Amino acid sequence: MNKTFSFILHLAILLGFISGAWAMSFPTEASLTSTVPTVSDSIAALDESRNRYPAILRDSKNFLAESVIADYHGDTLEVIYHLSRIFELMMEADQIGEMNLEDKEEFERFNRTFTNLYTTKLATVQDVDAPGMAERIRTDITEAIEIEMGDTKFTVVDDRDGHIPLVRNKQVDQFINYFQNKGRKQFEIWLKRYMQYKDLILPILAEHEMPEEFIYLAMVESGLNPKAYSHANASGMWQFIYATGKQYGLNRDWYRDERRDIVKATHAACRYLKDLNNLFDNWYLTLAAYNCGQGRVLRASKLHQTYDFWQLKSLPRETRNYIPYFLSAAIIAQSPGEYGFKIPKAEPFRYDEVVLEKSADLAVLARVAGIKPKVLRDYNPELRQSATPSEGSYTLKLPIGKKERFLITWNAIPENERFAPQFVMHRVRYGESLWTISKKYSVSIHDLAAVNKIRNRNKVRVGQKLKVPLKGGHVWGTANNGGPSGHSKRNYKVKRGDTLGQIAVDFGTSTSKIRRWNNMKYGSHLIHPGQKLLIWIKES
Repeated sequence: MNKTFSFILHLAILLGFISGAWAMSFPTEASLTSTVPTVSDSIAALDESRNRYPAILRDSKNFLAESVIADYHGDTLEVIYHLSRIFELMMEADQIGEMNLEDKEEFERFNRTFTNLYTTKLATVQDVDAPGMAERIRTDITEAIEIEMGDTKFTVVDDRDGHIPLVRNKQVDQFINYFQNKGRKQFEIWLKRYMQYKDLILPILAEHEMPEEFIYLAMVESGLNPKAYSHANASGMWQFIYATGKQYGLNRDWYRDERRDIVKATHAACRYLKDLNNLFDNWYLTLAAYNCGQGRVLRASKLHQTYDFWQLKSLPRETRNYIPYFLSAAIIAQSPGEYGFKIPKAEPFRYDEVVLEKSADLAVLARVAGIKPKVLRDYNPELRQSATPSEGSYTLKLPIGKKERFLITWNAIPENERFAPQFVMHRVRYGESLWTISKKYSVSIHDLAAVNKIRNRNKVRVGQKLKVPLKGGHVWGTANNGGPSGHSKRNYKVKRGDTLGQIAVDFGTSTSKIRRWNNMKYGSHLIHPGQKLLIWIKES
């Protein structure tokens, strides 16, 4: 399918669902603070909740339209941002109260269309290193298998002190069979990652006095993929949502997402799991709470008057499948040969560290280290841009054996070639909003507001100076490419109503320079919509 046809298809689908109404319900993510509100508090509260549904649908449609446009332009980060906002809104809808029939039909229609776009139509999402594979497998299994809770017979596989009890029963065997057949290829990938990361993760679990079997929790959550990203806006190997990650010390900003830092996220997961187990004093319920939230597990335990996981029939189906799913993965991973899997060969994830005091472009760092940029990204998955943070120091991870060469070459590079400017300045003009400015520079409103510490995104004033973050991978002016030193390259597409003078003011340059950069005749100010202009933007 060519790109033009794909875009038309996206728009056709989009127009189809915009003309109608939509609806869905999403499972809530595990969180210590997760609660499910009731609708019986008051009639006023119920009315207020229901009045929120039209706004949620409207905003979700707008974000989805933006994601389709961003997908057409190949902007993966922008697509992920808009999708994550949709998931947040849908989770809000799931929690604010009971829907009437009309709202329910609308949300269901939206859910069907949105799910189709998300899973099959958005090309940029499909290209992101299978980020949601583990999540999709859990969903696949959950839909295929409805386990029976209650009285069951167990075969104890491993019940050592200080470990999570591993048992087999009918339900666990169903999942083992799944991994031996339909899920074999993906489980082989998980085993390889296990061999790659176990020497890094297991010592951290031991440091926190946590059972070593918790490494298999990361396996079923993300496939041990540090870059995993779920539909519920959870990220990293341990699948933290933003709120829970922040609660346990994992920060997210323009430059990095520490939920994807293997070491920091594993320490955070240990603290989170320890808090949950202090509440339940039961490893199975701790795992269940990690999946669906402590509130649901507490309510189910109260309803059934037991802390025996296998008796909690009122838990969501995904959670009831979650423990057998975890047990099956743990049992196979501990003895792969017994279940028809070969122990894969994989280089352990080991690295050297170098402290950088200023921001640097990853392309430059990779060249200095003598490795490909992708390899450097794999060693530093928490980096969201193609550059290290602009404020404070950053500890860069390098493959073993590359540190000495890196330091020698790095110290020989002139200061002005080491570090990457990360912002341009924009002065707000009459009629501009945060949204129009974000589109002009191809950054998300979220990041633009965060960088400038703007609380109310609807309020910017004429003349206000905004720092606009530049995406990594930008080209800087050199003698070779004809760009002025200290300037970054920007390709601007002329919009209806634009003038050359206006564009020059917006980007802090002059019309004569724009004409020179684009080989326009002297004195010519004629431009047309759709025309692409090369502009060099001075660094902040």
